[in-house]
Amino acid sequence: PVSIDAGFLLWFFGRRVESLPERLPVLATLLSTLGLGLPAGLNAWLPFLVLSLADRYTTVVELDGPFEFISSTPGLIIILLLLPIELIVDKIPGADHISDLVHTFVRPVAGAILAAAVADASGDVDAWLGAAVGGASAGATHAAKMSTRPVITASTGGVGNPVASVVEDFITTVTSIIAVFLPLLLLVVLPLAAVGLFALWQRLKRGSERLRAAARRSSPTMRT
Repeated sequence: PVSIDAGFLLWFFGRRVESLPERLPVLATLLSTLGLGLPAGLNAWLPFLVLSLADRYTTVVELDGPFEFISSTPGLIIILLLLPIELIVDKIPGADHISDLVHTFVRPVAGAILAAAVADASGDVDAWLGAAVGGASAGATHAAKMSTRPVITASTGGVGNPVASVVEDFITTVTSIIAVFLPLLLLVVLPLAAVGLFALWQRLKRGSERLRAAARRSSPTMRT
């Protein structure tokens, strides 16, 4: 059997503990890229709004180079024009499916830009790596959303669509804020958000009796 000297173990793990403060900024930035990329797959413009306002009115993030456009006056106007469209359309059964199809190209790009922006601002992670993480994570949540919405529509008669949309908007907003201001907290928040969304989608996909009854009351075709 191979014996390991206790002194070596103390040295080995001691080095790891000493280097931990140096690695925290990198971890925090990577979590920020995830924390902005993942919710961008649910709503492309809410994370942009959070990042834009954070750069304009706080010192927590300082966007550089081309990413400064996000918090510029023209950039903020574009965000404020596009955000209400996605918020409203996403709550209308049928129209939300069309919106999801259109945003198949928009949301991954949005996630990539957001993640690249915070990576570039931090200087701890390469912007291209951030873009890859943000784009992939946004694409993953968008794919999950697209696969569940048609089933929710069918199982609840469309009544569950606005419910799912409001919850998604809430999670998107909270996660984006935490990603900018307290990224390390995402180690707890992201798993909880994932579990919460999965549980909501599963429940709405099955369709509760209450939602079906509401759908029957609101639909003349179902009453007949």
